[in-house]
Amino acid sequence: MHCALCKIKLCDSEGKNCYGENNSIDTIIDNDNIKTSSDMETDFGMQLTRIEELIMYCKRRNYKKIGIAFCVGMSNEVLLLVKILRSKGFKTESACCKIGGISKQDIGIKHADIKYDAICNPHLQAQALNKSKTDFNIIFGLCIGHDAEFTQSSNAPVSTLIVKDRVLAHNPIGALYSNYYLKKIERTDYL
Repeated sequence: MHCALCKIKLCDSEGKNCYGENNSIDTIIDNDNIKTSSDMETDFGMQLTRIEELIMYCKRRNYKKIGIAFCVGMSNEVLLLVKILRSKGFKTESACCKIGGISKQDIGIKHADIKYDAICNPHLQAQALNKSKTDFNIIFGLCIGHDAEFTQSSNAPVSTLIVKDRVLAHNPIGALYSNYYLKKIERTDYL
């Protein structure tokens, strides 16, 4: 199965099932998350920002308490999000990636040459939000790998709002739209 290589996408235009297995429509029909997302796509397709979609989705799902697992490097931005969500009537809980304050030096792993280098702790972020009984959790700029660990440890459903990309102002798809970057990555030996 390699849908990315398909040029005609008959699944989209004609409903063709290339997978060869049952469509398992029951798993879609009984899934309120999928229905809510689909309804929003129909009602607001290409009209809402990702933050507006988050607000609308949570309202439609009747989620009251939103958890945010964020990168310490985005402390200013997460504060703006918290203010927006609270102004829309949501309760918020947040957990910084450095929660627990464990030193990389103390556990013997590679660290930056600074006074104190705390390790990110996505499991403790999830534990803190689980303890707060959040209805829905947001990933806000966690590192690759840490986001996966957080998602696996979260009791509540998780969606990514911000993807970390320090080079491209947190807009990773920009690399795919840049001929300069595409040529650069072809010449890069370290990847």
